Amino acid sequence: MLTVTQIRNAKPDERAYKLADERALYLLVTPSGGKLWRLKYRVQGREKLLSFGAFPDLSLEQARKRRDEARALLANGVDPASARAAQAEAEAATFGAVAEEWLSKQTKTLSPVTLAKARWMLTDYLLPALKSRPIASITAPDLLRELRKVEAKGAHDTAHRVRQRASQVFRYAIAAGLYGCERDPAQDLRGALAPIVTTNHPAITEPRAVGALLRAVDGYRGQPAVAFALKLAHHLFVRPGELRAARWQEFDLAAKVWCVPAERMKMGREHIVPLTRQVVELLGQLRPHTGHFAFLFPALSKADRPISENTLNAALRRMGYNTRTEHCAHGFRATASTLLNERGVAPDLIELQLAHKPRDKVCGAYNRAERLTERVTMMQSWSDYLDKLKATAPEGRRRGYWTFWKTADHVPPLATVGGAP
Repeated sequence: MLTVTQIRNAKPDERAYKLADERALYLLVTPSGGKLWRLKYRVQGREKLLSFGAFPDLSLEQARKRRDEARALLANGVDPASARAAQAEAEAATFGAVAEEWLSKQTKTLSPVTLAKARWMLTDYLLPALKSRPIASITAPDLLRELRKVEAKGAHDTAHRVRQRASQVFRYAIAAGLYGCERDPAQDLRGALAPIVTTNHPAITEPRAVGALLRAVDGYRGQPAVAFALKLAHHLFVRPGELRAARWQEFDLAAKVWCVPAERMKMGREHIVPLTRQVVELLGQLRPHTGHFAFLFPALSKADRPISENTLNAALRRMGYNTRTEHCAHGFRATASTLLNERGVAPDLIELQLAHKPRDKVCGAYNRAERLTERVTMMQSWSDYLDKLKATAPEGRRRGYWTFWKTADHVPPLATVGGAP
């Protein structure tokens, strides 16, 4: 059994030699003067060595404690070397590293926009404090502390979304089984955050008011790309992000269809939008303005980018519409959905055209051209109905400094150049 004095007095020799302690622990003295703690043990009849560290950094008392811990693992059938390797891997598996690995595997399941938002949420709200922490060591209070900072900014909805993204990272670590992570602390925070007050996107759904809105859009005298985006939003009722990022190459005017690529769709599936006679005419009028660009609605300052996500709402506000309480860019979808349902159109047909997620597995057998003939008829009927609403709208009213007239004939066209692109 070794003493501290013996260890300190041990001198190097031409060859390394051992100083035995007890219970298979020994000190290896190297020719260079190093004094290294080693434990010899057997697993399934095979001799193995475990290194603990060097004296005096690791004292005799500490070395014996490590030996006892290793032998306790052996008594439970665990190889201490394997346990140490797993611990080292768990310590190296920081939240930041696992989050980055999870993000890299989502490129095929999340759209670029959704993936960018997920990265932004993790990077801005969690990684500053948790990036270097082993993921297995993060507790629910640790996570809640960071989410409270988000709530303190008034971003309650964002706090819930950040918690959801964190949960996805933890569940990925658990499923991988490589990071020592056995529990998702984000699940323990259910009910701990301030509730979200949900509000629907404001939308005008009364037919006479829709007619007035159509005239208001016809009277808009801003950027041509924005004016046409507002006009087309009525007829196409796609999501604002899908509309503003539309590219000319996606449109087949001969077949009268717009194929929105899967990477731009919320559900990650290619979506077909039938083009009505009115839409084709509008595209023909738009072509002289933006046909030489990739995007139908390029930004005014940078034509290689589409208009921003706030542009359409800003235009509606300039026309006097309150986008928080009256009508917003996303509201064109609710307008179409409400009025089409009121007109007796089959709800599942409307849902298909809205590209909503199927509610069950039977409806989930999605075909991008499903019931296309019926949707073509529905869309043309919808455009014709919009024309009727605009033509029969009541006396115009002044909203801000924009005046809308009694009949559509009094509204001069924004562009008089016709013809298909």
